[in-house]
Amino acid sequence: MDELDLVKQLKDVPPLRPEAYERARATLGTAMAQTQTLQRPDAAVLSRKWFSLARLGIKGRIGIGVAGAVAAGAAVVMVASTSVPTPAPTEATAQEAVVEAPLMKLATSIKASGGQLPGDASLVIRSTTAPDGKPYVVYSLYTDKGAVFFAESKKDLPGAVSRGADLADPSDARTLAAARAAASGDLDKARVQMVNATKNVWGLDLSPAEQQKIWDAAQAETMKLLKEKGVANPQPKPRPTGKALEEAISNNVRTNATNALFLGAANPEVRAGVLRLISSISDVKVDKSTVKDRPTLVITAGPSVFGGHSEGILTIDAETGLPLRSDTKPAPKSDGPAAVATYDSKRVTVADVVAGKF
Repeated sequence: MDELDLVKQLKDVPPLRPEAYERARATLGTAMAQTQTLQRPDAAVLSRKWFSLARLGIKGRIGIGVAGAVAAGAAVVMVASTSVPTPAPTEATAQEAVVEAPLMKLATSIKASGGQLPGDASLVIRSTTAPDGKPYVVYSLYTDKGAVFFAESKKDLPGAVSRGADLADPSDARTLAAARAAASGDLDKARVQMVNATKNVWGLDLSPAEQQKIWDAAQAETMKLLKEKGVANPQPKPRPTGKALEEAISNNVRTNATNALFLGAANPEVRAGVLRLISSISDVKVDKSTVKDRPTLVITAGPSVFGGHSEGILTIDAETGLPLRSDTKPAPKSDGPAAVATYDSKRVTVADVVAGKF
């Protein structure tokens, strides 16, 4: 029996939020690529399992069960090799200057056109395709007070809000705060703040000795988990340095920043900050395109940000910065799973959602 079988046995479980699935998928891909002792599962099976976990949801009430299996997987991701974070600033290269121009320009424009927001919440409608080819649409409501509500159909969202089924995680507020800090503050400090919004093994604001202590403890836990999973004689990895460390930290910057964008998509300050943060990642390119006759920017984070395993592509409206689509696709010569999701974000009031007027 695997974690998917255990999930299927649960009843009345709350769904796992879309951004949690996205974060798990991105982080898992990185860990798989960077932890050579792990056996990579078949890409199609991996995609089906994570999609099913996201769709069915989990409940932390069954000991090691599903919650334990998922937590163990997350622990491997967090502590294995170089999993998820942001780099200290480096000297700008010619390529970085090219990348910065459109994103920084749009960030400035978004922030300047900000002002008072209508409503008191952001509604994000996420559409993707299930492994069986069927459409899968979910509704997430992020209130300005920090509550998060989720439903797998439009008709179920009012009930989730009325019941107070708040799925907010403490890291949500931290990633949003880091994005807002990046909008107009010190970008280098905002990068560190965004990395530290979620658990990581870098200790960016600590002394070298403390950083090494965190790394060693994480590697010890990783070795224990790998042995439990049947990996013979796993070997701890040294803490990365230089370019390898920068690339690993960039993974956290990109992952946490894009999650903040989905959380606060309708907030111009959050959008501006996220664009500035993404512009600070060296292996990023920006292309112009169109979606339904609307100008868009296609922002591609290259394989180095994901341990050589995949590329992360974010398509945004070129005038508003609103997210329209996210793609995770295998890097060249990689056999990882691909996934696509589209987004529709708008401001609403909680009262209207409860009344079904959205």
